[in-house]
Amino acid sequence: MALYKNANYVEKNDDKAFDATHEPGVQAPYAGIYKCITCGSEIGIAQGHVLPPQGHHPHAAGLGPIKWQLAVYAQHKK
Repeated sequence: MALYKNANYVEKNDDKAFDATHEPGVQAPYAGIYKCITCGSEIGIAQGHVLPPQGHHPHAAGLGPIKWQLAVYAQHKK
């Protein structure tokens, strides 16, 4: 689970971007922290960079494939 120290740096948001799951090896639509919904492993990634491939980290037998879901979005000021 993503951790933080200062609650002033994070904000609850119900954007649909947090509901989507992403296949390994596709471009990250947002910069932030992505969680493997199968095993809970997390990665930080820049927008447009490629999410780690299927063999990025091992799953215990029977868990299933890697699926990435946005957990924390890095908001950019425009």
